[in-house]
Amino acid sequence: MGTIHKLIEEHGKQGALSFDEDRKIIEIAADYMAYEDTGIGFLYSGFAHVGLPHKRLADDLVWQIETDRAVMIVEPGRRAVRGANPVSVGVPYGSKARLIMLYLQTEAIKTQNREIELGKSLRDWLKRMGIPQGGKSIKDVKEQAERIFRCRISFHFQSGNSSGLINQNIVDAAIFTDDHKDNGKQQFLERAKLSELFYDQLQKHPIPIEEAAIRALNGHSQALDIYCWLAYRLHALKGPTAITWSALKAQFGAGVVRLDHFRPKFIDNLKIALAVYPAAKTEVTKTGVILHPSRAPIAPKIHGIPR
Repeated sequence: MGTIHKLIEEHGKQGALSFDEDRKIIEIAADYMAYEDTGIGFLYSGFAHVGLPHKRLADDLVWQIETDRAVMIVEPGRRAVRGANPVSVGVPYGSKARLIMLYLQTEAIKTQNREIELGKSLRDWLKRMGIPQGGKSIKDVKEQAERIFRCRISFHFQSGNSSGLINQNIVDAAIFTDDHKDNGKQQFLERAKLSELFYDQLQKHPIPIEEAAIRALNGHSQALDIYCWLAYRLHALKGPTAITWSALKAQFGAGVVRLDHFRPKFIDNLKIALAVYPAAKTEVTKTGVILHPSRAPIAPKIHGIPR
């Protein structure tokens, strides 16, 4: 358990806030520790290597992110407009897009079914994750849901002298609910069917993560990416592993031009991620970050996946 978690355990949240520690980190760690639901979420391991953009791009732009292990390309989908040209809806971005993706993958694993109920089920899950259910918040959720269900993703993997390519939609089919108050745009979804390829990859390579951690990180998209990456890597390490700042920037800093601008932001988000992963052992150095073998967020015996 990290220093922050020990302070909270021994002195409570208010007592921990009296120490010379980052208030934001203490509040996130306390929120994580106080959440009593022991739910488990699931994520396709490919998203531990590469992530969606954190900020909105122009609606017609393609997103590409590269690491030493993989390249991901996300192409925006289009919405049909009767009597006019189709319009690009843009690629998904930010923390709400990540939460919706986590919901889809978690439900698919838990139900062992490609068909996912949305509507009230999605709204209830988002509410548990701390997302307000009205106003701008729910409007953002609707927008990100449409972006996810219309986009197309390509994963390009490299291993030694061989390489692989996976082209896939997230979903094969979706049922929308028309919102006539919004000029007839198709805004929300009642159910969706994951594409067979994406579902198959998810079944073969799921990463179990704590819903308490997801909830505490719901407004911190980069910290959520870092948490998922640590959850995937740390428990599989055989010994200390150094990751350079250049490699970290390639994976987590797409769109940031200068390394000296990326470094402090990454360190801040790493601290946030560690606030919800007490068992994680990492070390920040001048040249990068050293990862140490650590217990997984979810013990293997707890998350057996039914077949």
